[in-house]
Order: sequence, then structure tokens, then C-alpha cells
Amino acid sequence: MNQGQHRNGILLTALAPLAWSLSGLFTRAITTDLFSMLFWRGLFSGSAVLIAFIIIERGQIWHQLKKLRLPALGVAVFSSMSMITGIGSLRYSTVADTMVIYATVPFITAAIAYVVIGEKPSRSTLLAAAVAMLGVIITLGGQGLSGGAWFGKFLAVFMTLGMAGVSVLMRKYQNVPMLPAMGASAFFTSIFSFWFVQSLSVSTHDIVLIALFGIVQNAAGLVLYTLGSRRIPAAEATLIAALEVPFTPLWVWLVMGETPPFTTLVGGGVVLVALFGHIFSELRGATKTAPEGFQAGL
Repeated sequence: MNQGQHRNGILLTALAPLAWSLSGLFTRAITTDLFSMLFWRGLFSGSAVLIAFIIIERGQIWHQLKKLRLPALGVAVFSSMSMITGIGSLRYSTVADTMVIYATVPFITAAIAYVVIGEKPSRSTLLAAAVAMLGVIITLGGQGLSGGAWFGKFLAVFMTLGMAGVSVLMRKYQNVPMLPAMGASAFFTSIFSFWFVQSLSVSTHDIVLIALFGIVQNAAGLVLYTLGSRRIPAAEATLIAALEVPFTPLWVWLVMGETPPFTTLVGGGVVLVALFGHIFSELRGATKTAPEGFQAGL
């Protein structure tokens, strides 16, 4: 891998979490009910991902589609579950609370991977997971046991479990095409949400924002990450993608003045230290143990 290709990979991968981090802004700015937003967002996002898949793969479309098996359906279902509960969490809780819980997904993934596919987590992963759980406990302990905020945090847990399920399936079945499964997950979200919408008629203001939400925040983020992560090591891509966690509440704070509770700031800081400390540790370890051919980009 030459230096220019690596640099382009970093740029494309970095743009992905920046796109994903706009979720809090869109969720706050859109005024229609939750399921109407999810329905239309799924249609826009799924269509955009499908178009991107056709453009990217070109002559390989049918070859890629033939790889779709039952694991791809599992990826789509878990991803759809994560979309529904994640956006619901942003509606019912603070953005910072949601992202603090979501930041534990690498460690939840490691635990599920150990149970499902026997992938034993490293000692550094276990230590980082313990620290991250402490941060989540601090965050959860900052409010009483009632109110919509707790329901939002409950949804954030399911969002995290859904993404962990996606990660484990993709890790076990590495030939699962990512974009078709993610596009299907957006359409699944629309199908599920259809039965709960208050009205399919939304204002022009909201439909424009929902279209941008689906195309710019979700579909573009997926495409950018898919293209970028092909050009850089997996550990480096994971590190860059984690930028979504601090940036999501940052935009909402700067634009809409949503200030997180003090306990969320403390707990979130603990989780971020655990997350980035672990990823840097894994990245450094991968660099030290990789053969010369890997470091040279072969």
C-alpha cells in the first residue's frame, strides 16, 4: 500500500464518523413523530446505499449479491434494531448519555464474540471493558429511576447490543457484503416503522431534513467507511471511527446548547479514556507484531 493510498484511506474513513456524528442534530431538528422519521429516513437511506452499491461494484453486482446468505439477513436485522433503538434513544435521552453507552460497543462485542465464536478477549480488552463499565455506571447513576431519560438509556443499551451483533456476524462471516446488508437494514426499519407512524404526511421542512438525515448522515457515512477502511489497517479504521462518540454530543452542544449533566461528562470521560486507550494499545500491539510485509503495505 503506497503512502497516497493510505492517506486517502484515512481521509475517507475520518469523514465517515463526522457524517455519523450529525445524528443528534438531525434528531433534534426534525419535529415529526419518531416512527414517521424512521420510515422516511429508511427509504432515503436504503435507496442511497443501493445506488452507491451499484456504482461502486459495477460489473461485480451479481457476484456480490450471490454472496448474500443467512448471516447477511442477521446483519440487516441487527442493524435495523440498532437504528430504531438508537434514534429512539436520542429522542428520549440526552445525546451525550446515548453516546456514552454506545461507546462500550467494542467491549460488548468482545464479550459476545467470546461466547458465540470462542474469540478470547485480550487482557487489555478486559481491563478497558471494566473501566468503561465504571463510566457507564457513573452516567446512569446521575439521574433518578424515572422519566424519559431512563427509557432513552434503556434503548441505547439495545442499540449497543444490535451493533455488537452486527460486528460479531461480520467478523465470523467476513464474506458478507456490507453495503447490501446495510441497505436492507434501512428498508427493514421502514417496514417496521410503517405500522406505528402517526401520519405519512410530514412538513416540507421535515422531509428535507429527513432526506439529508438518511442520505448524508447514514448512507454517505457507510459508503465513506467502506471505501476508506479498505485502504488502511482494521485497527486504525476502528480508532478513526470512534471519533463519532465525542463529536455527536459536541455538535448538539455547540448548535443547540444541549449541555450534558455533570455525571455524564465524568462518566463519558471515563468511557472515552477506556475506549481510546484500548484502541491505541491494540493499534500499537498490531504494529509491533505485524510482519515486515504488512508494515510495507503488502
